Amino acid sequence: VQLQASGGGLVQPGGSLRLSCAASGFTLDDYSIGWFRQAAGEEREGVSCISKVDGSTWYAESVKGRFTISRDMAKKTVDLKMNNLKPEDTAVYYCARGRNLGTGVDDYDYWGQGTQVTVSS
Repeated sequence: VQLQASGGGLVQPGGSLRLSCAASGFTLDDYSIGWFRQAAGEEREGVSCISKVDGSTWYAESVKGRFTISRDMAKKTVDLKMNNLKPEDTAVYYCARGRNLGTGVDDYDYWGQGTQVTVSS
């Protein structure tokens, strides 16, 4: 099982980034995928997740209306499009695999390596 997160970088406030999570070694249809982030000195927190069942989604209040999660079953990827980025979005972003549409770290069993997002002028 592997999850490879990519797409992070340095962006100015108000800018956009698209993160991508490439899944391998398992059937994407059987799992939900979540995006989490961890800022320096903070606990890891859920950002968004997408259900294995019907593609239903969940977003943290802090990112609603700005972030969009989507999946491509053919490519086996789950993307997180981030618009109107704010300095407080700065963190390492991780994707993870879960059995259900969970919002906590304990709901997920395999994690990608993380990609750094820095929002700064």
